[in-house]
Amino acid sequence: MLKKDNKTDVIVVGAGPAGIACAITLARAGKDVVLIERGTFAGSKNVFGGAIYTQPTKELFPNFETEAPLERRSIAHNYMILGEDDSTTISYRKQGNGSYSVIRAKFDRWMADEAKKAGVTVVEQTVVRELLKNGTSVVGVRTELEEYYADIVVLADGVNSLLAKQTGLRKDIEAKDVALSVKEVIKLDKEVINNRFNVKDDEGVIGQIFGGPMLGILGLGFIYTNKDSVTIGLGVTLEDLVKNNYRPFELLEQLKKHPSIAPLIDGGTLKEYSAHLIPEGGYKRIPKLCDNGVMIAGDAGMLVNNLHWEGTNLAMISGKLAGETAIEAINNNNFSKKFLSQYEKSLRNSFVIKDMKTYKDLMDIMHQRQNAFLNYYLKKINSFFEMFTTVNSVPKRENYWTFIKTIFTDRKISELFKDLWAIIKLLWSILV
Repeated sequence: MLKKDNKTDVIVVGAGPAGIACAITLARAGKDVVLIERGTFAGSKNVFGGAIYTQPTKELFPNFETEAPLERRSIAHNYMILGEDDSTTISYRKQGNGSYSVIRAKFDRWMADEAKKAGVTVVEQTVVRELLKNGTSVVGVRTELEEYYADIVVLADGVNSLLAKQTGLRKDIEAKDVALSVKEVIKLDKEVINNRFNVKDDEGVIGQIFGGPMLGILGLGFIYTNKDSVTIGLGVTLEDLVKNNYRPFELLEQLKKHPSIAPLIDGGTLKEYSAHLIPEGGYKRIPKLCDNGVMIAGDAGMLVNNLHWEGTNLAMISGKLAGETAIEAINNNNFSKKFLSQYEKSLRNSFVIKDMKTYKDLMDIMHQRQNAFLNYYLKKINSFFEMFTTVNSVPKRENYWTFIKTIFTDRKISELFKDLWAIIKLLWSILV
């Protein structure tokens, strides 16, 4: 709660997973914390693909599996490689509970309610305009209505955080380092979803989509099953959208019409359409995450693992670690950059930064070789299975050799060597 003169221990800006995780960590330790959200309620402005992960969520909400508004328990991950009119799908299934599909408007609201129960003061429908400073230290925020003061301000207000830029810690984001994601939630009967995705009532499927209308551009698609709806969408870097004069909603329409996708959503009715920005820069684009009196968490800190489509878990853990650092800072009455740098050290020692560092070269390589890896080789995978499954009275050995020869006739030898070197470089950065 607010103390005299609108002063509190910590102000957290943004009621997404990172902000709520930070606020509830502080409140449970008996600290006074104000959580400011610009939407009408927590989750009203928050958008993502559709899954939360069990282990990191349990760190904050041990009983969420029985208490939170969950959709389906993910038992299958499908990796779909789409050509122009064909596809190859690799599916991994296991009866586990590694993740659940959720609707953010419901789940984030539930998290915010849990934060309120823990003692967090949640201020909704309030936009933070700027940070308040005393010399080089952040000492509060100014909204459109009034000023709030705190020993520490935590910024968890998303990838397009103007406040993070005000700190000077984060520069303007380049178009190649952020993707615009669009998605639709399509209503379907539960039984229809079960039949089409081969699941039971409480089971769900996560689909990651490569190619299709995104052949040759840096973009990926996704599909998630909910209780009585299916979420489908895609994300493409702003650089590719501008360079190719693409409109993301038109790409999504093309994706929905693909022969391998259309049957999954046939007969459904549009329930929701949304768009949001996703950090795509990877490890090399993470800014400094703390200064005197301020820390940055979640998407505002560019903390997204692109390859594994992990964002919510990184946001939750970064928020939790920021909250733990703030607790120590309050206990020691030390809000300096040097003391708050413990937050960055904790992140570096966690899976968050370690995983992002594992793929530190991924985005640079994909930008350099995107036509090869996101166009040519995707088509080649499908053409291999077309050859492999075709019966044409030609001996199989001849078909194999014909396929192998096309690899050397389709592309220059120099390009093949560049592709091979890119793969070796990527594998070396991952494994060493």
